[in-house]
Amino acid sequence: MSIDVKTIGSSGQISLGKEYAGRTVAVEEVEQGVWLVKAVRVIPENELWLHTPTASHTLSQAIKWAERHPPKKSNLDTLERKLRRRR
Repeated sequence: MSIDVKTIGSSGQISLGKEYAGRTVAVEEVEQGVWLVKAVRVIPENELWLHTPTASHTLSQAIKWAERHPPKKSNLDTLERKLRRRR
């Protein structure tokens, strides 16, 4: 673990270096004058359901099925006839 000394600019910003450009971080003030900076990934609220155990299991099963059943060319005429019979 290395320690770098940085100066906070007049606008309140600090640079961590170009290698971290564009990363999303969480900044936690542990105590007055002590900050913990962690790289994070943010999940949009409308996608949270994908990370529930039920959805995760269902997606995992779907991926396994897709791996065992590679895509194949469809005969659209045959498919149309099957769909018409179901009406």
